[in-house]
Amino acid sequence: MDIGKAIGFGLLSLLWIWLCATLIISGGGPTFKNLFLIIASGIIIFVPLYKKYFRGNQK
Repeated sequence: MDIGKAIGFGLLSLLWIWLCATLIISGGGPTFKNLFLIIASGIIIFVPLYKKYFRGNQK
């Protein structure tokens, strides 16, 4: 992974963390629904990126 992809991944991570914090602050605290939304969005965002950039080509 080169420097551009690392910066993009870092910015995406910071944006996701900010949105999760906003959800918890404005959504009434850490309820089951909010935690489910955070976990589901993390899986949707970061699993494909992990498969593409970090796992490598193991074919």
